[in-house]
Amino acid sequence: MTDALKRLSDEGVAIWLDDLSRKRITSGNLSELLDQSHVVGVTTNPSIFQKAISGGDGYEAQLTDLAARKVTVEEAIRMITTADVRDAADILRPVFDATQGQDGRVSIEVDPRLAHNTAATIAEAKQLAWLVDRPNTLIKIPATKAGLPAITETIARGISVNVTLIFSLERYREVMEAYVAGLEKAQAAGLDLAQIHSVASFFVSRVDTEIDKRLDALGTPEAKEARGKAALANARLAYEAYEEVFGSERWAALDRAQANKQRPLWASTGVKDPAYKDTLYVDELVAPNTVNTMPEATLEATADHGRITGDTVRGTYEQARAELAAVAKLGISYDEVVQLLEDEGVEKFEASWNDLLASTEAELKRLAPSEG
Repeated sequence: MTDALKRLSDEGVAIWLDDLSRKRITSGNLSELLDQSHVVGVTTNPSIFQKAISGGDGYEAQLTDLAARKVTVEEAIRMITTADVRDAADILRPVFDATQGQDGRVSIEVDPRLAHNTAATIAEAKQLAWLVDRPNTLIKIPATKAGLPAITETIARGISVNVTLIFSLERYREVMEAYVAGLEKAQAAGLDLAQIHSVASFFVSRVDTEIDKRLDALGTPEAKEARGKAALANARLAYEAYEEVFGSERWAALDRAQANKQRPLWASTGVKDPAYKDTLYVDELVAPNTVNTMPEATLEATADHGRITGDTVRGTYEQARAELAAVAKLGISYDEVVQLLEDEGVEKFEASWNDLLASTEAELKRLAPSEG
């Protein structure tokens, strides 16, 4: 069943699970995925926690204790989510040790309501790293304009970061710049660069969803021909940018100090359009030193019928440029699409966070001890 997953790993793609819940931890399912499905990391986001906690499995005892202590709903959420991340990090610790810190990672996101506040994002990143207190944690910071200096400062303090919600090639270059600048500050402060890691989460399927919608509205044969190509083209050109930045003279100086490259992470790899193969964003984004974080359905589909045929990224850059140019020629603005997707991404995570606040608050009230 897992031959395709093994081939994917052998090609240099780290397989991370884009999901976490207490039930997945306590049932042994997470350990099983590590043992049998070549999973070497876990990512979370506000939507994943909202789904897990509102589903209720395994949270009642902790919620009862939190209700008895009359904690705020924000504190309750942080206690619950950091407990899950800590337990998952412990399960993944052997992978972390075996890969010298590259994999065996669990990501946790800063409060999405802080996405446009640099100082608050830095403070939250420090607090989360302290709360989870595991070396194999990645703090997720969104790649908003305010997020960029927060990435630099968080890396400069020696805290490893998963940069999330990257859609545009220009913003991705800014993210790599923020990481490199953070490492240079960390080096100047005398920190061990070998201990600092980062991934850059470049979102895939949402690009096709938005551009395909606009192509369908045009309805021409040229528009139909361009469907389903923009997301892969965008991601492949992101890898070209990665090769350029981490092959530069500036990087060579950090490389000599044992710094780690910031790996591209393919996020949002579940296929949204049933017309496309359900492993499209796995099969077609195979390149060394990358991460693919998959929902469980995509992981299972890849295990069952993924076609891993070697590197499907390098050597495609001219074709990728042509495919994005074809979309632009039809009057669809790349800059407009990627900015919309970033704005929507922040809004969606914030909405999930607010839903999580509301459902947790309701549970705390339900479980509150009667007075007297």
